[in-house]
Amino acid sequence: MGQNKTVWENPADIIRHQQPDHPVMAFAPTVLQENARRFVDGFPGLVTYAVKSNPEEVVIQNLLTAGVRGFDVASPFEIDLIGRLSPAAARHYHNPVRAGWEIDHAVASGIRSWSVDSRSELDKLFARVPTETDRGPVEISPRFKLPVLGAAYDFGSKFGATPELAAELLAEVARRGYTPSLTFHPGTQCTDPIAWESYIGVAAEIAQMAGIDIARLNVGGGFPSHRVIGVEPDLQAIFDEIADTAAEAFGAKVPDLVCEPGRGLSADAYALITRVKSVRDEGDLFLNDGVYGGLTELPIIGNIDRLQVLTAQGKPREGDPQSRVIFGPTCDSVDRLPGEMSLPADIEEGDYVIFHGTGAYSTVTNTRFNGFGAMTHATVMSLT
Repeated sequence: MGQNKTVWENPADIIRHQQPDHPVMAFAPTVLQENARRFVDGFPGLVTYAVKSNPEEVVIQNLLTAGVRGFDVASPFEIDLIGRLSPAAARHYHNPVRAGWEIDHAVASGIRSWSVDSRSELDKLFARVPTETDRGPVEISPRFKLPVLGAAYDFGSKFGATPELAAELLAEVARRGYTPSLTFHPGTQCTDPIAWESYIGVAAEIAQMAGIDIARLNVGGGFPSHRVIGVEPDLQAIFDEIADTAAEAFGAKVPDLVCEPGRGLSADAYALITRVKSVRDEGDLFLNDGVYGGLTELPIIGNIDRLQVLTAQGKPREGDPQSRVIFGPTCDSVDRLPGEMSLPADIEEGDYVIFHGTGAYSTVTNTRFNGFGAMTHATVMSLT
């Protein structure tokens, strides 16, 4: 993916001057830093960015500038990336399933925070991970799951122990001399603060079952991005709910809190500029990007309706809204956005459709299937 070194005013400025035929991912560093400061200042604990959501080096560098000092690393690649860009940063290896060589690589890299959700994986850690390193004690956090509430999709279908098993794992972690903590993930795109309430309450019950005072509670990711017009997520309400619930559930023994936002930090700092390839007779629309490119997540968690439609001169289309089916560019019928989307009736071939809030799970999942998806990157002062 090419990087344009010009700093543009906004996405419309790119369209006016370049009229790009390939998708362009417009990045606003000021928006990313503002999002990061909102987390650093508002969350009642340590903020660790989920690198997998967008591992672009420019993202990591801007997060560091804004005060983020921790990272959730889920692979050896991400461990090495953060180790190179910020050697002093906290790195939490919270992918709970790892091959033996991956564990060895992480140990050699100085990783001191791990998660686990099964006895077999815990035994692998016991066999390869010391209880302490030259940087300090080693933490192991059993990860538990509950039925999903208020999330776009359920992480518990792949990861997480039952509360009963988590209590057994926690007791064994403490018995072996590791620092005992707990972690969970409420799901993705949780717009309701209540999504965290039941998890935090059960975390306190797990600690009580195990007879352990946990050092830290990682409340996972799930923090939402702004996907729907007029419905901007209230992150501070979520932060307050987490703090209040933890105080109520744990009383005088409240553990240190950790979060690992990915989408909540990176998504809204990007906008994807796509171009209309064709408007068919019946009104269906074909774009030069789709579900095999920068819009891969939309069939999974739903459409982003924060859209702009501009002419090739960067002027807004202002026709009456009309529902349309939107297809991507590939010769594959699966390459379709879910349902229908409302777009101006006067939209034409050669116009541009800008999807706002596309900075998470987009650049890293671009497949280049069928030879499409030659995405370029551009930097903008703002996204509006």
